[in-house]
Amino acid sequence: MSIFSKKGTEFIEKKIGEAVGSGSRTATVSGSWEIERAVRLPSDFTLILDNCHLRMADGSYDNMFVNINHGTDIGRTVEGTDRNISIIGRGEAVLDGGEYNGLSEKTQLKNGLPPIWKNNLLLFTNVKGFKISGLSCKNQRWWALNFVYCSHGYIGNLDFCSNDSAIDENGNIYHGLKHDKYSQALVKNSDGIDLRQGCHDILIENITGFTEDDTVALTALNGRLEREFGVEGLPSDICNVEIKNIRSAAFCSNVRLLNQGDIKLHDILVDGVYDSSLDSPYMDRGIYAVRVGDTHMYGTRHATEDETYNITLKNVCGGGSYVICLAGAMKNLVMYGIEAINGAKMLKDDRV
Repeated sequence: MSIFSKKGTEFIEKKIGEAVGSGSRTATVSGSWEIERAVRLPSDFTLILDNCHLRMADGSYDNMFVNINHGTDIGRTVEGTDRNISIIGRGEAVLDGGEYNGLSEKTQLKNGLPPIWKNNLLLFTNVKGFKISGLSCKNQRWWALNFVYCSHGYIGNLDFCSNDSAIDENGNIYHGLKHDKYSQALVKNSDGIDLRQGCHDILIENITGFTEDDTVALTALNGRLEREFGVEGLPSDICNVEIKNIRSAAFCSNVRLLNQGDIKLHDILVDGVYDSSLDSPYMDRGIYAVRVGDTHMYGTRHATEDETYNITLKNVCGGGSYVICLAGAMKNLVMYGIEAINGAKMLKDDRV
């Protein structure tokens, strides 16, 4: 069992300051560290985690990493765009949410609690040029990696392991999530990677592991998160995204695409998805390998076919309830190389 050194944020920020001061703009961190508050990463900077285990401190309500202008007034402007930030893992590089802190979508902003996005391990907002690679993300307290108005990025070679704890009606903790007992899951909606409004020109590839909800989600909505971190003068579309080689056990969907309320989602390639839920010790059978659209309302209205278009799904193998789920309006959808295994149904089609 790792013994975590305290004041990890202070230690890493000191390393960053030294690297900026020397002009190298690259810092390497090793060992096991407890993170008490978010580490802010500057532009034109590479952080290397070399056989490093970073764990959120018990009782903390913050992110592990954010870009330096995140949450500032200038960070909501084009002039405040941060650029060229990388986090690279070598050897065993782990981002760990640690003990769950009780902050959820239902408890946020109540009794003094912060908004739910404080539970992202990484939250980048208004970043152009980034690379996140070679990491293992575990015990995320909500979505692990969250990107808002980010572009020209690479997210790859990542493994996820969500918290699979549940509490039964008698207060006993057990492991292994069941769909018919979803209310008992301790940590809900713990996605792997989320691209939100304004994200474009991004490659996501080589993703494995287990996520309690969606492994990769592109959700173009206009909610509180987007209003908080929207960037005036930048397009709100999610577009020009490639998602390749996703092999995961996902309690909901391996890949989810969704847009509502005037936000466009287009020119998306999904190539290579394998639902490994039947082999997972953490959950029962998954639901969808790829899900596009939804019958539920998450925005002011459902998207039109002029807002959801040019989507290609290929080489998708699903063993959950359905391989593909389609809902709402869309155009120029191309699908081929779709395979159902273990009794999965091929398509749930609720298009209009």
